[in-house]
Amino acid sequence: MSAAVQILEETGSALRVALASQNWEAIGELDQRCRQAVDEAMLDVRDEATLRARMEELLALYRELIDVCQGEQRKLATDLIQLNQSKQGAKVYQMFG
Repeated sequence: MSAAVQILEETGSALRVALASQNWEAIGELDQRCRQAVDEAMLDVRDEATLRARMEELLALYRELIDVCQGEQRKLATDLIQLNQSKQGAKVYQMFG
């Protein structure tokens, strides 16, 4: 296994851990590292089967990451809507209270 593929595997594992703990800052940093590792691995293809397997694992991980991010986005949107409704209710209460 080439060093680039090894780095790709290690970065993917770290990204999975960050996703499990929803450490968004680490996910952002690891995403950049993954992109660099993919570029390097594509330039240094020694074992195509291993590279393909790592890329498929990474693709599955990114699909999971997208699902989690979309879920968080929906949750935050709902929270913001409720917050705005509460603010509007408070304004009405202040006007008549």
